[in-house]
Amino acid sequence: MTALKPYSIHAYNLAKNSENKMHDDSVARRFGFQGGLVPGVDVFAYMTHMPVAKWGRAFLERGLMDGRFFKPVYDGETAVVTAEEIDGGLAIKVESRGELCASGTASMPSDTPRISLEDFQVMQPVGKHAPADEKTYQTGKWLAIPPFTLGAQGSSEYLRDARETDPLYADEKIVHTGMLLRTMNWALMENAILGPWIHVGSTIRYLAAASVEDELTVRAKVTGNYDRKGHKFVELDGLIVANGSKPIAHCQHVAIYQPRETMAA
Repeated sequence: MTALKPYSIHAYNLAKNSENKMHDDSVARRFGFQGGLVPGVDVFAYMTHMPVAKWGRAFLERGLMDGRFFKPVYDGETAVVTAEEIDGGLAIKVESRGELCASGTASMPSDTPRISLEDFQVMQPVGKHAPADEKTYQTGKWLAIPPFTLGAQGSSEYLRDARETDPLYADEKIVHTGMLLRTMNWALMENAILGPWIHVGSTIRYLAAASVEDELTVRAKVTGNYDRKGHKFVELDGLIVANGSKPIAHCQHVAIYQPRETMAA
């Protein structure tokens, strides 16, 4: 095993004003946290710095990565990302306050996945008309988001706020991996009324690098909706698509959409 140079981030909560109040200090404290949580998609973004540093643009075009979140990363605190080379891939950890906050793996598979756009239905967002529950996130249901283009300015702002130091994204005008993963959160948020909720993990297979000028959408299917330890979970299987025709990334996304504390209130 070979350890890579650790990557330290002065964490920043990009979602303080989000409709997900789990990122709000006062609400998060009611759930037993010290303050608002740095979004899981941004912690995942911190983790992706390591495989991009190792493999460069190629990782954004065909790499594979997963991440699971255990403890919060808080605004203003230092998060340290470490990675060890194991069996040709990377074992990645994020630690803050002396605690393991997240872990995952990254690799460069030799096979090329066969992804057909026809396997992922094109839908319009349902809208925020009904609460998140077993019906709005019914297994087999398809979710979507309004198309969006990040643009050069939006990309620059995200790279700044995500504390990304790798020049690749700015130099080659590539959408950051953390911004790509945000589309899976938006698939949940654009199709139901959510209270405070928590992203707990994702797996993403990159298929092509997205340009900051591409119009991006996501086609996401609900593959699971279940109770575990009093929490209500939802699982998504989604395809991020550029300009209506180019697959960018295939994602599995898991979230607690109703923490047990909200149901007990």
